[in-house]
Amino acid sequence: MLWTKISSLFELSAEPEASEDDVAEAIAVLLIHAGRIDGHEDEDEKARRDGLLTGKFGLAPEELQELTEKAGRLDDEAVDLYRFTSVLTKSFDQDGRKHIVRMLWEIVLADGVVTDYEANFMWRAAELLGVSTRDRVNLRKSVEASLPGDPAGAE
Repeated sequence: MLWTKISSLFELSAEPEASEDDVAEAIAVLLIHAGRIDGHEDEDEKARRDGLLTGKFGLAPEELQELTEKAGRLDDEAVDLYRFTSVLTKSFDQDGRKHIVRMLWEIVLADGVVTDYEANFMWRAAELLGVSTRDRVNLRKSVEASLPGDPAGAE
């Protein structure tokens, strides 16, 4: 009887599908977090992030600035990644979630160095997004191979 009551409460409070704004914010927060996780966000990481967000969402410069400012505040206030990854997990199929992990690798690898903090972040984010270790590693190799030169030691 108690179980029926609890499950009916959860059904009544089921979360609505995420809006495009929620999805954009969640992706922006993860990209910003990926750039900041090593203690500083350099210009290559910012430029890559802005290019990814503009390309994915077709943002005008003022919309990009508004999104990144809001996402930066959300990242500052966040205690974990789940709030953002859960929006994305509900909104994307496996291929979509793998695309997000690829985007995160593009930020992490933008400066040519993967710190322990960045490697741990990538592991946690991929796990929360439901992307396997094998796919995460393959996505890293794919991004490394697409970079000019060999900044991350891929070849």
